[in-house]
Amino acid sequence: MGDTDKEAIVLLSGGLDSATVLAIAREAGFALHALSFDYGQRHATELRFARKLADAAGVRSHRILKMDLRVFGASALTDERIAVPERSGEAGVPVTYVPARNTLFLSYALALAEVLGIQDIFIGVNSQDYSGYPDCRPEFIQRFQELAQVATVLGAERGQRLTIHAPLQYLSKAEIIGRGLELGVDYAQTRSCYQLDAEGRSCGRCDSCRLRLAGFAALDRRDPAPYR
Repeated sequence: MGDTDKEAIVLLSGGLDSATVLAIAREAGFALHALSFDYGQRHATELRFARKLADAAGVRSHRILKMDLRVFGASALTDERIAVPERSGEAGVPVTYVPARNTLFLSYALALAEVLGIQDIFIGVNSQDYSGYPDCRPEFIQRFQELAQVATVLGAERGQRLTIHAPLQYLSKAEIIGRGLELGVDYAQTRSCYQLDAEGRSCGRCDSCRLRLAGFAALDRRDPAPYR
């Protein structure tokens, strides 16, 4: 499983990207702690798959942290009054952007890192095949890492370097899937859809589904996840 002195926290949504990052961190020799979030997302069924992925990876711990971002709304993922765009080709930042979501997720991961004495955090953000979210861009990751150094006892007082790993940052969706397949990721146990049904079936029409399907198609492979 890896060196007992080499631990990392992985943000695990249950989606394709985070499953690949989990496998990358494991292959790098880290003992893993998974952190997932039940934040009021309309596709909370994804957490069922996060649990399966964490169990299959043999993580040391898996925490599912509950917060309710529905109180802010302003996103199709947290406000049922806003429809999830389907085949929209929407320019700019789409309505599926959840304000400050990755800032919040990484902040909680940073708190857990302090508690566990861990210096490495993995996140599956991507700036190639992504939906235009500002908190998926390289400059965001760089600035958050700088913040981590001055905002924690580990960094500011003990001089330890905290690293935010974003190994998918510059990969296309096809490249991400290809890397995951090399590492044995079972993509049948992942879900990426913004509007999963109760049975865990994807819509095939939202931005996230379209990017995922295009990635598999580019590799001449069939997505093993079920679709409605």
